[in-house]
Amino acid sequence: MHLDPPAPFPHRHTHSAQPAGAEPALRNGGLRALRVGLGGPVGSGKTATVAALCRALREEFSLAVVTNDIYTREDAAFLLRAAVLPPERIAAVETGACPHTAIRDDISANLEAVEDLEHAAASSGGLDLILVESGGDNLTATFSKGLVDAQIFVIDVAAGDDIPRKGGPGITTADLLVVNKTDLAPHVGSDLAAMARDAEAQRGSRPVAFTSIKAEDGVSPIADWTRARLAAWKQETVAL
Repeated sequence: MHLDPPAPFPHRHTHSAQPAGAEPALRNGGLRALRVGLGGPVGSGKTATVAALCRALREEFSLAVVTNDIYTREDAAFLLRAAVLPPERIAAVETGACPHTAIRDDISANLEAVEDLEHAAASSGGLDLILVESGGDNLTATFSKGLVDAQIFVIDVAAGDDIPRKGGPGITTADLLVVNKTDLAPHVGSDLAAMARDAEAQRGSRPVAFTSIKAEDGVSPIADWTRARLAAWKQETVAL
């Protein structure tokens, strides 16, 4: 899929809520986009995961992305340079504080960004999926259910194989846990089998994907999970 060179940065979102009375654009049939949040510690591979998901799904679905950084728009800039989506489908939020404040405590800036993307895409048929990427945070970081419909939490083996055992809401409650950079396990002394056991102990039947995002087809288990969530979302919403 050919994409034009990146345009100047999209509108900067900081704090203001959507004006009263404004309604988000909906897909044909009245179905709004599924909103999926991606969280995890700094350096775990969240932005790489978002980029890989966009490449894997952009021919099948209408996508947009909202990134969060504290004082910059670095992640949005990375996605723009990589041309994973047209520039008008990428929005940046500057949180000005710890990332969880904008994805859980005061979600107004992210909601504004999401709704702006939905409105902008209305004339071309609307959106199927919006990915909301948190800035790097700790194991307690979770998204407000008023912002996203499902959550992915990304960790990496280089941070230590005890991370799943430590738990925390990000590990235990995310709809999908991604253990990234498995190719580094032999080099950093991480025991993948122990990580799998600990993740199961913390999460029960909730799914876990062990992968290396930068490997060929490394995003496949996450893309498959996202497709399944989209299918379920459409069925559930139509049923209502």
